[in-house]
Amino acid sequence: MDINKTKEVLSSAENKIQKSIEHLDASLAGIRAGKANPAIFNQVVVEYYGNPTPLSQVASVTSPDARTILLQPWEKSMIHSVEKAIMQANMGFTPQNNGETIRINVPPLTEERRRDLVKQAKHEGENARISLRNTRREAIETIKKLQKDGLPEDVAKDSETEIQKLVDNYNKKIDTILDKKEKEILAV
Repeated sequence: MDINKTKEVLSSAENKIQKSIEHLDASLAGIRAGKANPAIFNQVVVEYYGNPTPLSQVASVTSPDARTILLQPWEKSMIHSVEKAIMQANMGFTPQNNGETIRINVPPLTEERRRDLVKQAKHEGENARISLRNTRREAIETIKKLQKDGLPEDVAKDSETEIQKLVDNYNKKIDTILDKKEKEILAV
């Protein structure tokens, strides 16, 4: 029974860590890396009949070429709301509206802007690491409580070692993800 509880703690910790990694991936997808990527609009929210709605639910977002993003609202009446939402998101783009679609030309990144984006990516990576440390702390506290309730000390130590191995593996994964994103941002 005690071993099952430690397995539950480990499983719960791994699920939380996995969600942290997924959040990191989503956050990094929103960081522009020089070429047009429709994912940078995932965080944009449009006012749709009085309700805040993700842009992807009111328009199709495509990238016909490496320097252009095309947004086509499902309803023509939404074109001004979509345009306004993009301007309010303060992404550094000037939308061009032709009455049916919105075209956004993605300018090439300057060296300074690339460095800023790398800093932003590293900040997101640090947030993921903080989440990992918090998850590790919570899991170890739970193991210590189980130990007070009668869990054998050797089982508790083994569980803490497993949790640390899990965190170390995911820290390496974060490093790999950040290195990949940094190379993508710095590629000219």
